[in-house]
Amino acid sequence: MPHDPVPGSCAHRLAGKRIVITGSSSGIGRGVALRCAAEGAAVLVVYRRSHEAAAAVVEEIRAAGGVASAFGADVSDPARIDGLVAAAVDRLGGLDTWCNFAGADILTGEGARASDRDKLTRLIDTDLRGTILCAWAAADALKQSRGSIVNMSWDLALRGMGGRNPEMFAAVKAGVTGFTRALARSLAPEVRVNEVAPGWIETSFATSDMAPDYRAAVEAATPLARFGIPADIAAAVVFLASDEASFVTGQTLKVNGGLSS
Repeated sequence: MPHDPVPGSCAHRLAGKRIVITGSSSGIGRGVALRCAAEGAAVLVVYRRSHEAAAAVVEEIRAAGGVASAFGADVSDPARIDGLVAAAVDRLGGLDTWCNFAGADILTGEGARASDRDKLTRLIDTDLRGTILCAWAAADALKQSRGSIVNMSWDLALRGMGGRNPEMFAAVKAGVTGFTRALARSLAPEVRVNEVAPGWIETSFATSDMAPDYRAAVEAATPLARFGIPADIAAAVVFLASDEASFVTGQTLKVNGGLSS
């Protein structure tokens, strides 16, 4: 299985870029923050609760010679979003890419014990409404740099999966996909808008809460015969945020090991 790249070991494909990544104190967002910084970007690590985890990400980036700072904001609270964007512009001196990766956890801990209605509300407030409002709020600053937005969808929202939790995820992430495609037209030609749609990725749920027989079945059904890791998603984000993707907008980049077409 591939390993996370060492920050600072990659070519600087994002040199001079200023990037905000919501939900980047852990999991996929953390992997994206580390990789973007390794590629030369100045990164704002946005977290909801865990200042300690966000500070650890910032310290790891700085220790490798990168530029990063942390900012606490709950994107499910509309009143916090304008302040987040203003702080990002102030700290970074402008914006080049905004990554909407904050997501409600309904699979582990307190979130897993919530009612279905509460889970749905959390997903809508954070994953859908938070994505929409952050993108709207950041648009003016991104227009000035002819920048980009990268949203987070979900591979299984595109092909379907049974079960109450997957139903909710699919509905919300399909909304993100529709918004991504519409916003790409609204903000063109100044701002590019794309999304990544991960398949099964090594997150805390996959490593700690998933039944071993189910995990084995997923791996057997995946053509590349493994779960993805955050570095796989980070590589896709780097491409979409870089000048290499200057003619790419309104697209969904599936990073799923070939599980679905």
